[in-house]
Amino acid sequence: MPTDLTGTPTRGNAGLVDILDRVLDKGLVVAGDIKVSLAEVELLTIRIRLLICSIDKAEEIGLDWWKYDRHLSPGGAQVVQENLELRERLRLLERRIASLTRTSGRRGRSRPIGKAKE
Repeated sequence: MPTDLTGTPTRGNAGLVDILDRVLDKGLVVAGDIKVSLAEVELLTIRIRLLICSIDKAEEIGLDWWKYDRHLSPGGAQVVQENLELRERLRLLERRIASLTRTSGRRGRSRPIGKAKE
């Protein structure tokens, strides 16, 4: 069947484009359950939920898991390494604060009550 790619779109093509545009703009949810039973005993249940929409629409409704999936986002290994380094720095700072707090607490208790610091 020959197609004219340079001419005006036919009604079928325009309809498909309109449907695709609407699905990506508004979103489409397909939901279903598959149950496998033997002698009326349920052996397996598979719940299927499929959401089709544009990335902009997904972010708008709070679905942005691909940003944080280390297999999908570029530079994932670098982010993991940076995260480990930051956690170590945080541990060191927390230890330093704890030691300074203990040290200043000892100094504060050694003064007699009512005496001002000189």
